[in-house]
Order: sequence, then structure tokens, then C-alpha cells
Amino acid sequence: MPTTHGLGLRTQNGSSSPADQPSGAAATNRVFILSDVRLYRDGLAWSLSQRPEVEMVGAAAPSAEALAQVVSSIPTVVLLDFAMPEFLSLPKTLNRLIPGVKVIAFAASEVDDELLACAEAGIAGFVTQDASVDDLVDAIRKALRGEVICSARMTGLLFQRVAALSEEATRVPSNMPPLTRREREIAELVNEGMSNKEIARSLRIASATVKNHVHNILEKLQVSRRDAVAAILRREFLGKRSGQSSLTTIRTLV
Repeated sequence: MPTTHGLGLRTQNGSSSPADQPSGAAATNRVFILSDVRLYRDGLAWSLSQRPEVEMVGAAAPSAEALAQVVSSIPTVVLLDFAMPEFLSLPKTLNRLIPGVKVIAFAASEVDDELLACAEAGIAGFVTQDASVDDLVDAIRKALRGEVICSARMTGLLFQRVAALSEEATRVPSNMPPLTRREREIAELVNEGMSNKEIARSLRIASATVKNHVHNILEKLQVSRRDAVAAILRREFLGKRSGQSSLTTIRTLV
């Protein structure tokens, strides 16, 4: 699988020309870049390929074929261009397809709501638009250690969001109408982090149908966000494992 062309970068199997890898250095972090702007991904791939701790295994525009290439290259880190229209749907998909991979957003906005959306999408780290390659390499190192570079303001926003989600997930009335079999099926796929399009492909139904079901699920559970549905399902599962259902109102019709 070729990665970027004309730059002499490493290929999927990790091989490289002598100029690409400094003498005596061993790459430890397998990196794949997804960006719909070739100039960005080629330039970033070339810059990172000069770092002894980075092994570039691919760079491509987002597509079904590119996603298959990412999976087959077995990266430890995937760098996502924050400006891509597909950005928010990709982290959960990548985390599901490549367990343990660290997804890092680059050129991220500093708008609070957008950074919160990044966290909710499942990214392991981010660098902003004015960050340097050194900053990105540092973010890669920290993400692989389970750490995130985060401002005090952003930390406060994340704590507020966690508290709001916790309150929303537990605020479920006992007289809530039951979910249908199809709604329960879709709710469980939402819990796995699948987007509406992915659910539609999996169940072989129209995306509009999935959207309607998700809307009904949110109304029945009286929550406003998909991640709250996931939290409710997880809590129900934990309750059943301990011998009692913590949410008797989520049930299927027989």
C-alpha cells in the first residue's frame, strides 16, 4: 500500500530509505495520517518521517479504501485533520476497528464546544492550529502514555460535561415507554460508537430510518445526546451482572 508519493516516505511494512531514518535510531510509534488536503498530509508526513521515534506507515484522504489501509497498517497512532467534514465520526470507528489505537486531532479549533466534541468523539489528544511539529510529537508521546495536554479552562469544561452527562443518564422516569426491538438493537449499536450511516449499513436499512429511530430513542429515554444513551445501557448491563437491573424501564416488546 503506497502512502504519500514523491517524498520517499516509509511504506506500510515500515521500510524506508536511509535518508528517512537517522542513523542508530529506532522508530517506536507507527503513525498514519488522515487529511483531505494532500498538501497538509504530505508535508506533515515528511516532517514526521525525519523523527527517529516516528515510523510513518501511511497518509491518505478519508475514504472506505483509506480506512481499510489504516487497519491493515496496524498504526499505534492515527492523526486526524480537525477540519475534515468526517472528523467527528472517525475516532469511534477507528477505536472499534483498531483496539488500543490513539487518535489525535491536529489543527484543532480552540472553540470550547468543538474541543468538547473532540473529547466526546473519543480522541486521545489534540494540537491546535498554531502548534509546531515538536508539539505534535509531544502530543503523540503523551497520548501513548494515556496523557492529554489540556488547559485549565478545558479541564474545567470537561468536568462540567461529565457531571452533566452523569445527571442526564440517571434522570430516567420509571413510567418511560419501552423500546421496541428495533430501537433496542439500534441503541446497542449507538453504544458501540457507530454513526447513523454505519448502523444503516449494518442493519441494511436507510440512514433516514436510523435517524428516526435514534430520535425516538432519545425521546423515550428523555435525554438529548447519544452518549447519554450509551451511559444508560452500560449502567443497565452492570446492574444485570450484579443480579439486578439498574434500569428496568429499558426493555423490549414481546
